[in-house]
Amino acid sequence: MELSSHAFSRCFPQSISRSKATNPLPTFQPRIIYQPPTGLIGLRPFAAAGAHSPAIEHPGGRMVVELVGAFNELTDRMNLLSTSSSRLLFKSLKLCIPLLQALPFLPDGRAPLTRALSVACLLADLQMDAEVISSCILREVLETGAITILEIKKQISTGTAHLLHESLRVKEIPSKVETLDAESSAALRKFCLSYYNLRAVVLELAHKLDMMKHLDHLPRYHQQKFALEVMNIYAPLAHAIGTGTLSLELEDLSFRYLFPYSYLYVDTWLRSYHNDGKQLIDIYKEQVLRSLKMDPLLEDLVYDISVEGRYKSRFSTMKKLLKDGRNPEDVHDILGLRVILDPKPGDGMIERGQGACYRTREVVQSLWREIPARTKDYIARPKANGYESLHMAVDVSNSGTSIPLMEIQIRTTEMDNLAVGGTASHALYKGGLTDPEEAKRLKAIMVAAAELAALRLKDLPSNNREVTMDRRYRVFQLLDKNGDGRISIDELTEVVEELGAEGEDALELMQLLDANSDGSLSSDEFDLFQKQVEFMRTLDDRDDHYRTMLDEKLQIPENNGLMQVYHKALGNQLSVS
Repeated sequence: MELSSHAFSRCFPQSISRSKATNPLPTFQPRIIYQPPTGLIGLRPFAAAGAHSPAIEHPGGRMVVELVGAFNELTDRMNLLSTSSSRLLFKSLKLCIPLLQALPFLPDGRAPLTRALSVACLLADLQMDAEVISSCILREVLETGAITILEIKKQISTGTAHLLHESLRVKEIPSKVETLDAESSAALRKFCLSYYNLRAVVLELAHKLDMMKHLDHLPRYHQQKFALEVMNIYAPLAHAIGTGTLSLELEDLSFRYLFPYSYLYVDTWLRSYHNDGKQLIDIYKEQVLRSLKMDPLLEDLVYDISVEGRYKSRFSTMKKLLKDGRNPEDVHDILGLRVILDPKPGDGMIERGQGACYRTREVVQSLWREIPARTKDYIARPKANGYESLHMAVDVSNSGTSIPLMEIQIRTTEMDNLAVGGTASHALYKGGLTDPEEAKRLKAIMVAAAELAALRLKDLPSNNREVTMDRRYRVFQLLDKNGDGRISIDELTEVVEELGAEGEDALELMQLLDANSDGSLSSDEFDLFQKQVEFMRTLDDRDDHYRTMLDEKLQIPENNGLMQVYHKALGNQLSVS
């Protein structure tokens, strides 16, 4: 298959590759010859074997590639997707892709579609519903003025339009006060949790995280101003609604921009313990899980065992060192594991779960030396808010290596649900809610809003084939509108025209994909096309992976003179043959 550079960059565009703001896509027009290596992926070119493979040169074909690739990437990250959700997401992408591709690059060097899909992927990883993810993509168009809320209501759905409106209101929260001090920030957070849709809050948090990752193009003052808003309002909000991953990233990125030298000191100190990267915590996770699953006493008590691991965040470490006044050797939770036990059902299930927690502690004691002063039994003596768990710290050092103490929490599934999502939620208190009754009320509101959205979209667990079908076949069904098992030229023309291109572009695309030249696309022919799209979308990730591996072997510094020359050359010319 032969693609010009224009077709390559537009057919498999910057919007689905990792953005590199410091090295934006070049505007050169060399010729690129691409043939998928069958030894690597086992695929043949788009057209029939031995036939000439025309390039996807027209806008319609390129946008179909973008549509299919984006839909598959998002749905692959979502564990649950009903037919109604699939249609909503597909319809939103069809509306947004041509509008976003027509917009100029953003100040941070990314294409608007790149940013929209980046935030959408964050939300998909959080298992948000299709309405939230669709709103995220539509918001990118809405904020440019290329579409209105009323048009979104008519063309997509009323629920999506309302969610978009709510998210823009959350965005304006900082403007409600003149001084962003601790008191006003706490008031704004409580106001937000009381009066705004939880899903709109999550949508805005994902936008904030994406922006925090791309602040380098802004002047220092604007970086600090934005980071202060995130640190005081949005990071605690992320804690309050239980999105731990978002909250930790928001805190660490804000810390980095507000106090860069302090961040550097903490980061350097923590990295001194992480010579093996995150592999260290994975080793301990596997060791604990293996020992627990081999224990015959636990086997009689529990149905399932899971172990989660984490490294302490930079911001949390800084607070322990400065706010709490601890010495570095007194920070004992740099490494952390959480063991969650699912006791066997039946009479005495609570007692069985508690016994499993104590037995787990005994197994851990057989692996490493426990630090008695760090042991806390919140099962025998629960906290006032109902929190239950066993806490312990162990010394994992061996053979003279200096490794910080590892903190381990042990609890049942019910205890964990209470700690993570109930009135005992540590996240709610980090979000500034110190009244247990207030926390309980707000949690009920948030859960009700999420359940209502799921019910409206029918995103409920089901054994129905429409939920569990292969994601590639889901796209095929959405394009096969009459359900006859084939995509006709009329159906392909319809989707191309919906993407804002000329209907004639569908003829070129059909010629490219129709391997047996029968004038329509079977599911097998379309599946081959999707595999090709998926392969092209992973090229940047493969390049980064290979670069990391080669860096470890060759040890060539980034500021090497020859490397800089090659970087410049690649910015002006690229050819693959």
